[in-house]
Amino acid sequence: MQDIAKCSDHTKGLSRRRASLATLCLITLCLSGCMSAGLDLADTASVDTSLSTGSVPQSVNRDSLSDEVTVRNAVSSADVETTGGNPIPWANSNSGSAGVISSIEEDRSNGQVCRRFTTTRHSYQGIAKFDGNTCLLGNGEWYLTRFGKRS
Repeated sequence: MQDIAKCSDHTKGLSRRRASLATLCLITLCLSGCMSAGLDLADTASVDTSLSTGSVPQSVNRDSLSDEVTVRNAVSSADVETTGGNPIPWANSNSGSAGVISSIEEDRSNGQVCRRFTTTRHSYQGIAKFDGNTCLLGNGEWYLTRFGKRS
């Protein structure tokens, strides 16, 4: 008996290589169409500038304002003569912030009572040191004239 269908390993390998090469050419040809148009990032003439992102107006940080009021109340209610330079702790249950007023200096010049102070604030944003000033108005209320992060 004679074998009519012989298996030739070298012809199978050759056909596999041809199929792989044809697949690679087909993929390259398809991708070249996408790349020929290209994405010109330097071309700003086609950029739509009527749209903007991040344009939500910043909201007022109510926790910060609440902390300022709490510190103002602590500074204004402190008896400067009896504290003797001792730190005064404060806490704001609304914002979860707390701190320590380390110094209060009272100034009675210009016919107005003002108090300069230094405090820390421990909040969810971290720990920071602040300087501020509050003055007693003619109607008996204290007004915070300055409250800012120390640089």
